[in-house]
Amino acid sequence: MTGFDVGARLRELRMNQGLSQRKLAEAADVPHGQISMVETNKSSPSVATLRKILGGLDISMSEFFEPEAAPSNAPFFTPDEFKDLTSRIYSENGEPVGQMALKQVGNAREHGLQIMHETYEPGADTGEEMLCHPASEGGIVIAGELEVIVGDNARILKAGDAYLFNSREPHRFRNVSDRVAIVVSACTPPYL
Repeated sequence: MTGFDVGARLRELRMNQGLSQRKLAEAADVPHGQISMVETNKSSPSVATLRKILGGLDISMSEFFEPEAAPSNAPFFTPDEFKDLTSRIYSENGEPVGQMALKQVGNAREHGLQIMHETYEPGADTGEEMLCHPASEGGIVIAGELEVIVGDNARILKAGDAYLFNSREPHRFRNVSDRVAIVVSACTPPYL
């Protein structure tokens, strides 16, 4: 995980597609300056913001963080084989600070289903900008507590509680407790 440069990777992908910062910002529906701030590592994007930007490039977070990962047809996975989609977003000097970790099981695009093991440290938040995408998603809180906001509805879910909703509704996930929250979730079609 150390040494991963989010800004340089974004710049490389943008340039490979022949897009200016302005064109990518338009495609991703984000402010032009935001692309520049991320590319120069002056701003660490939230999950929602990075996903919007990557949507403008039509790539997944898995492809962004693990471009050289060899596809696997194996039906079984150990935790060390999960694809880490987020810990590189939240880092200082190349070292993860541990706010949240979203880990994907296998190749979500190939199967049209994204299964995730999610860990939210106290204070972790997917971002003030609500997530919104064409999919359905659900999950079960395995440990701790997690606030889930869907449209005008908000609830703090505890271990054993679950959620299921149309992802076109603006939504957000936050750990407002002082304990780590762990969730197992699924999304179809894949979003991250």
